[in-house]
Amino acid sequence: MPFEIDFLRAGDSNGDAIIVKYGDTKDGNFSLNLIDGGLTDTGDQIIAHIKQHYAEKAKIANVVLSHADNDHACGLIKVLEHEDFTFFDLWMNRPWDYVDDVIDSFHGAYTREGLVKKMREMHPYLVEMEKIAAKRGITIRAPLQGAKIGPFTVLAPSRERYIKLIPDLDKTPQSYTSESKGLLGSLFKAAADVAEKVLERLDYETLDENPPATSASNETSVVQWASFGNERVLLTADVGPEGLAEAANYAESISLLIQPTLAQIPHHGSRRNVTPTVLNRWLGPYPAENQGYAVASVGKNEEIYPRTKVANAFTRRGYEVTATHRGWINFVRGYDRRTGVTNAYVIPFKPDVDDE
Repeated sequence: MPFEIDFLRAGDSNGDAIIVKYGDTKDGNFSLNLIDGGLTDTGDQIIAHIKQHYAEKAKIANVVLSHADNDHACGLIKVLEHEDFTFFDLWMNRPWDYVDDVIDSFHGAYTREGLVKKMREMHPYLVEMEKIAAKRGITIRAPLQGAKIGPFTVLAPSRERYIKLIPDLDKTPQSYTSESKGLLGSLFKAAADVAEKVLERLDYETLDENPPATSASNETSVVQWASFGNERVLLTADVGPEGLAEAANYAESISLLIQPTLAQIPHHGSRRNVTPTVLNRWLGPYPAENQGYAVASVGKNEEIYPRTKVANAFTRRGYEVTATHRGWINFVRGYDRRTGVTNAYVIPFKPDVDDE
């Protein structure tokens, strides 16, 4: 099956917005999946991109919200409201759907109805997407392990692990800048950056085997896998080591060949989201060459991402690393390549030994 993937630069700060085209192009008979929508302003960018490169009145088979963080969810509202587009399925996990499974994890002051209300109040953008779906006749489905979303299979999260994570979703997710907040945090960060500059090189692994945990919300991220002939695509959103390990376990249990030829680097290239063990499992051990491509969804003004030690970890395992700092990235197989696009072949992100 031919396919094409556009990784959009979702504004000035980090965020995800990915468009996948797949299927036969005869008579325009192809399908589109939209994965995540960045922040609110990204919605206009997605609409313009689809109109310019795909169709003025596009039919979007699947809209997937990987997890309920603002930099993935908010832009989807404007896209779903756009009257020129037709939508079929909206895939998103809603914590209140599992209130009966988790109510015992909360203090006794919550009734079932009260807990549902609180969860909905904390996720107003999910509630708004529900309303739009109901108004437009869009089916809402849960992207849990084993679900099929067009050519993609959901590898994680499982229903059980998603439910386990729900009690922690009321915590503020770890922001990308909070590592450096506060004097003590600044001192630790400065020391870590010095160590990274001194030690980081392609022949030496400095990636932490036990990094500080990413947020529970990030660990609920939907991990998707698709095979297009000899090409294998792994989309990870903001998932952490726990979710990547669960995804690998499930993939192996259903006999998928898990080493991708195109992989999304989790969480914009944060040091919290991958470990040597989980990367070896997915990408194979280093050193290796010419295994494939790795893409980080990074904002225009977020030049420190992907982090050098993360980019080098992918590079030493044979993956050419590119990021969306400079514009959107196009990866295509089986279709005629559009002219004038920024893509992984033309403008690769070249990791070097220093974080800038």
